Amino acid sequence: MLKPVAGFAAFGLFWGAWGAILPAIRSGAGVSDGELGVALLMIGLGALVSMRFTGYLIDRYGGVVLPVVMVLFGLCGVLPALADSAVSLSAALLLLGATSGAADVAVNAAGSQAEAVTGRPVMNLAHGMFSVAVVVASLGTAGLRAAGVGALPVLGGAAALIVITAVVALAPGSTKDTGTRLPGKPARARLEPVLLVLGALCALAYLVENAWQSWSAVHLDTSLHAAAGLASIAPAVFAAAAATGRFAGNALLKRIQPVRLLVIGAAIAAVGSLVAATAGNPWTALAGIGLAGLGTSVCAPTIIGMAGAWAGPERRAGAIAVVTTIAYLGFLIGPAAVGALSSAWSLPAALASVAVLAVVVAALAPVAGRLAHERIRPTPKGM
Repeated sequence: MLKPVAGFAAFGLFWGAWGAILPAIRSGAGVSDGELGVALLMIGLGALVSMRFTGYLIDRYGGVVLPVVMVLFGLCGVLPALADSAVSLSAALLLLGATSGAADVAVNAAGSQAEAVTGRPVMNLAHGMFSVAVVVASLGTAGLRAAGVGALPVLGGAAALIVITAVVALAPGSTKDTGTRLPGKPARARLEPVLLVLGALCALAYLVENAWQSWSAVHLDTSLHAAAGLASIAPAVFAAAAATGRFAGNALLKRIQPVRLLVIGAAIAAVGSLVAATAGNPWTALAGIGLAGLGTSVCAPTIIGMAGAWAGPERRAGAIAVVTTIAYLGFLIGPAAVGALSSAWSLPAALASVAVLAVVVAALAPVAGRLAHERIRPTPKGM
């Protein structure tokens, strides 16, 4: 189980540092808020381009893909610190997004493979380590920024740790719990109904997750007029609750079926979202945000694990690539959708609508479970 856990920890290390160092990136590139917004879209565009192809490569070449894409991800993670214009920043973020999307598919495929090989739940544990790494890196970067450390040393240090992790813990032969090269040419995972359903559910789960991760501090600040220090801890509360939920979910999967865990998690996320959105004071909102993080945390890893189990070893990475590519749309759309609804209604109303989406995940989980029990059909020759 070492590879997926180490991979997700390295992945979270970067993104935890990224959120805290972004103001320095903006300053170094000399861009406006609007230009930064356009540049940030390049991360999603790059990821969407690379994710399905990465799944095909993993099905074709096996475990060697994971350390390669993680090294590339670490190296490209330094590029935004070198940007000095909107154009160079957009180009850097496009490369960062492409390698980030590839790394996302690779670590999820490694987690699903570890579950298949060991017969033990791994995905929630691995995603939990991601959340822990995000919290640690975010707080650590904030401390470095307070000490006057710039973007290049922070991202350079993160890159060094990611590369070391890739070489030491993720290289083929370092452990025995990831995929091996498959003989012959694997067929690409088709857009089977089960993958579309799982991808759509995962997109909704990511939408709920990223909506709160992105807007929780703003909600406390603007809607509830919380003190700046109190409002700023909201994302950390969400991430810490997510880590707790994922570790607990990993243990629960030894006792209950994935579909049941998915229903429970989505229901808790719905309740937490509603509490946080309608809260009359910051402390109640923080409690709701923590509850939302606790519930939504188990949804995406459980869904991705279901996709990998359904596909089997020959197409596991390809199937996960399809699901995560669709899911990534929800991750990207979430913050923007909340912003648009907030402009039309209000921020509390927009965040309350997130609770409705969590209810949809809970309602559709049994449907996805029934589809996931059907094994993949062989692809006819010539396709």
